Amino acid sequence: QVQLVESGGGLVQAGGSLRLSCAASGSIFSRNAMAWYRQTPGKQRELVAGITSAGSTKYADSVKGRFTISRDNAKNTVYLQMNSLKPEDTAVYYCHTLTYRMNVYWGQGTQVTISS
Repeated sequence: QVQLVESGGGLVQAGGSLRLSCAASGSIFSRNAMAWYRQTPGKQRELVAGITSAGSTKYADSVKGRFTISRDNAKNTVYLQMNSLKPEDTAVYYCHTLTYRMNVYWGQGTQVTISS
C-alpha cells in the first residue's frame, strides 16, 4: 500500500517556474519507478516525465528541455521542476508510481495554471 501526496501547484505567469513535489509512503521508495502525468478537460491523461529506480528519465516531447524530474530517496520524494512554463502546460498534475511489486498508485492531483 502506497500513499502519494502532491504539492507545489499554483498560478504562475507564462515563462515562470514551479516545482512540484510528491511525498510517498507505504513502500520501499528507492525501488519504485515514479512519474508525473497531467490531464486537462477533454484530453487523455498523458505522461509528462518518469524516473526509474536506477535514475533513468524520460520526458514527453512537449516538455523536453523545460521540465526536469528528480528523486530524493532519503526523503521519499519525487520532484518535477518546471521552467519556461507555457499556457498549454495548464493541467492537473498527478504523481504516479509503479512499485517494484508492479502495483500502481496515483496521487490526488495538484492544479497548475499558467496565465498568458
